[in-house]
Amino acid sequence: MLSMTRIAYISVQDSLADWEPGYLVAELRSGRFTGEPFNVVAVAETLEPVTTMGGLRLVPDVLVGDVDPSTADLLILPGADMWDSGGGAAFTDLAARFVAAGKPVAAICGATFGLARAGLLDERRHTSAAAEYLAASGYAGGDLYVDERAVIDDDALVITAGPDSPVQFATATLMALGLLSESDRDAYEGVFHRADASAYPALMQTAAAHEA
Repeated sequence: MLSMTRIAYISVQDSLADWEPGYLVAELRSGRFTGEPFNVVAVAETLEPVTTMGGLRLVPDVLVGDVDPSTADLLILPGADMWDSGGGAAFTDLAARFVAAGKPVAAICGATFGLARAGLLDERRHTSAAAEYLAASGYAGGDLYVDERAVIDDDALVITAGPDSPVQFATATLMALGLLSESDRDAYEGVFHRADASAYPALMQTAAAHEA
């Protein structure tokens, strides 16, 4: 069994949208299609348990103020009610520190609104639920909005996706980390997004190669 030496932090808070980071954290934690398992660490503003949108009770591992981006490999920001209600500043501050340290940030759904509000998408290619949604943040990056399922910005430090694209969010983030090839991404999305049975053998070959 491969050791887990790389670290991905995921923000957790009440009303976290369970499905949005699901594929990504599963593939990071297992490493079944990448050969590189990650330690997935839940980060929050307090260590009190949180309840996700689906009713799951999660206990955070660390406080947001204790995260050192220099020792991390990824920050994942899922959607939650707090983003649209003006919250999440502690997490966007952490995101800014990750980017400054040259470490990637992956944001989906409402978290993209938080990044926009914080000015982190003003000069980066990005996507979200809709251009009109992000425009309500008052940000200055509207001209860089891309109408795609998931977008990796030019320096691969910010990955964004809308709430309907958890599979593409996962594959884009794994590609930004250098863990997934174009052919592997096509096979993964074929199985988990397009329900294409013909893609299954190629995906299993990828898994087998990493188990060898």
